Amino acid sequence: MLGYHVPAPDQAMLVSGGRGGKDSAPFRVIIGHGAWVVPLFRKVRYLSLAMFEAEIGERCVTKQAIQLDVRAVIAFKVANDTQSIVNAAQRFLSEQEREMSVLTGRIFSGHLRSIVGSMTVEEIIRERQKLADEVLVASKVEMSNIGLWVDSFQIQHIDDGNLGYIAALAAPHNAAVKRDAQIAQAAAAQLAAQAEQESQRKQAEYQRETAILKAQYQRDIDKANAEAAQAGPLAQATALQEVLSAQAEQARKQAELREQQLQAEVVKPALAEADRVRILAEAEADRTRIQAEAAASNNRIALDQLLIEQLPEIVKQASAGLSNANLTVLNGPDGVSEIVNGMVGQGLTVFNSLQKALSSNNDQPAD
Repeated sequence: MLGYHVPAPDQAMLVSGGRGGKDSAPFRVIIGHGAWVVPLFRKVRYLSLAMFEAEIGERCVTKQAIQLDVRAVIAFKVANDTQSIVNAAQRFLSEQEREMSVLTGRIFSGHLRSIVGSMTVEEIIRERQKLADEVLVASKVEMSNIGLWVDSFQIQHIDDGNLGYIAALAAPHNAAVKRDAQIAQAAAAQLAAQAEQESQRKQAEYQRETAILKAQYQRDIDKANAEAAQAGPLAQATALQEVLSAQAEQARKQAELREQQLQAEVVKPALAEADRVRILAEAEADRTRIQAEAAASNNRIALDQLLIEQLPEIVKQASAGLSNANLTVLNGPDGVSEIVNGMVGQGLTVFNSLQKALSSNNDQPAD
């Protein structure tokens, strides 16, 4: 019966027996898919295509005859092409991992010693990657011949075996590093001190500005309090001044009123009385004149007639004297009638007085 075989993803399936594989390979190489294999007449083996690792540690002598212990690690695998798989299978199929690691280590160790011998310690220390690249390039041809592919070669450690040469090489650098570190530390300390001083200065400026603002605020508060404290007395003084002004205005108006009262009660009555006396005096003078004229004419009827004719003028003069007087009428129309009747009565009284005087003068004997 036929059997169907499938290799793993990291394996190459080798089918031997019968015809060979492609490219004149002594056996068929199958990667990534399965194949039918006739039992008894064919034999199936598997070759790992996974990554392997080998470590080496060699004592090498440099160009300066200084011994260095160098440790490195190699990452390698069987190449994916058919020819490399055939080459690797023919060499490592029985014990693949151990035999490949040992042989790879030997190949790289030989090339590492050769290349380290052509370099100085300083070059090896400064250009470690160059050393690794040269060893890798030198080993690739041999590794390819045995069907292996090197992914990487890394130098892990270089040591002079306590000779102190590497330490001596590092001493100037270490001193420079320490010096730079001290300088950097001093500069950092200086910057820190400057930053601290700047911070203190800014804090002092902030405190000063805060104190100034507080003083300004306190001054404004004190001013407001003082104005508030003065507002009461100032309002009282203003109110008192207004009261005094009102009282003075009231006193002035009272004085004006009193003056008007004095004008009405004293001055105008006095003026009226003076007018009345003047009118009476004028009437008396007219009476004397009339008596003289009557006596001269010795005509009593003419005298009476003359008096009658003058009576309206007398009354008119009396009323003219009263026209400037400020009289107060207390009982309305009745009071006005009383004043008019009084004026007429005064005119009649004057007429009677004049008539009696003329009569008495006529009764006296002539000289």
